[in-house]
This record gives sequence, C-alpha cells and structure tokens, in this order.
Amino acid sequence: MLKTVVSFMIVVLAGCKAHTSIDLGTVGSVDLSRYTGAWYEIALLPNRFQSMCVADTQARYQLDGDVIRVKNRCRKIDGAIEEANGVAKVVEGSNNAKLRVSFFRPFYGDYWILALDKDYRWVLIGEPSRQYGWVLSRTPQLDDASLQIALDKAAALGFDRAAFQRTPQIQPLN
Repeated sequence: MLKTVVSFMIVVLAGCKAHTSIDLGTVGSVDLSRYTGAWYEIALLPNRFQSMCVADTQARYQLDGDVIRVKNRCRKIDGAIEEANGVAKVVEGSNNAKLRVSFFRPFYGDYWILALDKDYRWVLIGEPSRQYGWVLSRTPQLDDASLQIALDKAAALGFDRAAFQRTPQIQPLN
C-alpha cells in the first residue's frame, strides 16, 4: 500500500512541473509584515483540495520566526466550517515573492506572488504549472476594475483566464 501511495505522489508531483513557454515572473519583493493577516478569496482556478468549499474562503498568515503560519478556512455546503492549517517558508533569493507551503508535511507546493497591489489590497497567487491560481483581497469584496487587472495579469502569464471562478463571500468568517 505504501508503495502505491508513494508512486501516486511521485506522479502528482511530477505533473506539477509542466510549464508553458511563458516565463512565470513574480513581483520584485514582498514586505511580509504587510502581507500577513487576513485575505479573502475572490476567485480561483478550481482544484480538488478545495472542492468542499462553497463560500467564504479565507486565509490568514502569521509570521512565526522563520516560517509563516497559514490557516485556511471556508464554508461547506452544509454550513460547517472547514479548516486547514499549514506552514510556509520563503524561497531563498526570491525577496519573499516565492513561498513553499505545506498542509501535509513533508510535501510542499509552490505559492508565488505574481501581482500585488501597491497598497497590499489584492494579490494574484499562482505556481509554475498554472494549474492553481487565486485572486485574494483584504476585504470580502473586490472592485471589478481591480479583479480585471489581476485576471489580465494571470492571462498574460499563461493562465486560463476563463477558468477562474468567483468565490462567493456571503457571510465572511472572522
């Protein structure tokens, strides 16, 4: 059984290395003290690990020494709250724009900050395979102009713009 699980994980992780021909650049640098705190999911590329979430998806980041504590929460269809706790580590030499995040250690995934509002009001997150992407906001609602800027940037970086889906923020979690 263990051999099957390990083989499956190798195949999954190998699939994460597929790249398009467009370089996936990040922002120049991120001030982690400004970046930490609450973020609300405005849009995402649907994925299986968030499939139970139907609304009110939120992330909280907290500096803790050389790691960032991550708490993701969302509302499920029955109204219950789903919570996942993880850690993030800054990729050396990235000026804090690239993180490696884990909810299931020892497995880590890429979390790259691709676009960031100058006032840290919204952010576009993605990873090199372009299978995963998120637009987050400091508030439960993001104005359409800002969302379009983020999605245009995603498209320019090779993401499927039309595949992004809005996340309802009906009763934001505190």
